[in-house]
Amino acid sequence: MHTAKRLEGIGEYYFSQKLREIELLNRNGIPVLNLGIGSPDQPPHPDVISTLQQESANPKQHAYQSYKGVPALRNAIANWYRQWYGVELDADSEVLTLMGSKEGIMHICMTYLDAGDAALVPNPGYPTYRSAVQLAGGTALEYDLTEENNYQPDFSQLENIVTTSGKVKLFFVNYPHMPTGEPPDAQLFEQLVAFAKKHQLLIVHDNPYSFILNNQPESILSVPGAFDVALELNSLSKSHNMAGWRIGMLCGSAQHIGQVLQFKSNMDSGMFLPAQLAAAKALQLPAAWYQQVNETYMRRREKVFELLNHLKCRYRKQQSGLFVWARVPDGVTDGFAMSDAILSQFRIFITPGGVFGSAGNQHIRLSLCSTEKVFEEALMRIQQKAQTV
Repeated sequence: MHTAKRLEGIGEYYFSQKLREIELLNRNGIPVLNLGIGSPDQPPHPDVISTLQQESANPKQHAYQSYKGVPALRNAIANWYRQWYGVELDADSEVLTLMGSKEGIMHICMTYLDAGDAALVPNPGYPTYRSAVQLAGGTALEYDLTEENNYQPDFSQLENIVTTSGKVKLFFVNYPHMPTGEPPDAQLFEQLVAFAKKHQLLIVHDNPYSFILNNQPESILSVPGAFDVALELNSLSKSHNMAGWRIGMLCGSAQHIGQVLQFKSNMDSGMFLPAQLAAAKALQLPAAWYQQVNETYMRRREKVFELLNHLKCRYRKQQSGLFVWARVPDGVTDGFAMSDAILSQFRIFITPGGVFGSAGNQHIRLSLCSTEKVFEEALMRIQQKAQTV
């Protein structure tokens, strides 16, 4: 039995393969410190867990649910956007709940892309953008993000790509950016909206990191006219330590939401109701929750900076999100070589930047989703090895 042609050129997700390798090393008695995966290690707020427990105990809460999400959750999302982003959303028509924002990327591509259509994807950027475009039958066209340009798009390059390709429909954007940590910029959002209007593109803004080490959460939907040309994905995975719960959202105009729902309603039968009600509780948490989460990440980031100093990597201190992006030292072939060497010598896994595109080849990415004790252990391993050389 042969696989479908849509899978040609799409390999297994890098982290899926690497986790198996790490698991094998661990089973053989060689403990690996995993500093590569961005899965929050802290629990959700106790009130969120309590809500899930209480609602799950209700025998009436286990039926199929609405494809759009229950009103309690959609209203909570609308209120959250109003409070933190200054964006007004109609909970009935401009909010769509998702089983994690990753599925939303696929839904959007399947909704809008036909064979021959194209989508702009960032390089470096989240690999799922490219794979979702290809699985939907479209072509992924890369635009470069460089440190020299503060990891913002070069609009002259974008202009050239769009005018020469002719069939660009989607434009993937992600700020705070993963993997580089570039924070959002209101002026950039305005430029993106203007560019999309000029070329009749639909922006897909992926916004899961806006509360992590970022003092001012921003949404592209706050820009005048954005609803005409933009959809925004968001998630509780990072901001509320609920990655495994698979709760996300898609926000935008009623027209765009309705179009995506047309596809999504054929793919699932709604989200578990107790999980939706617990998510609504999470979205009502006060500012103190986000402050507490970020204080933990700030302490961890200092440990990562110390680790990178010992590895002689160069990095920018002003980064948002769950990761630290750093350039490998001069003389090192690339991030893959450095990642392999660190795994081999120190039993520490660090993500090579090339996973996120060719523009990341000379970089590595470290996750903040480990305790300070783990980072201290990683630093000790490196220091001890250096002393024996």
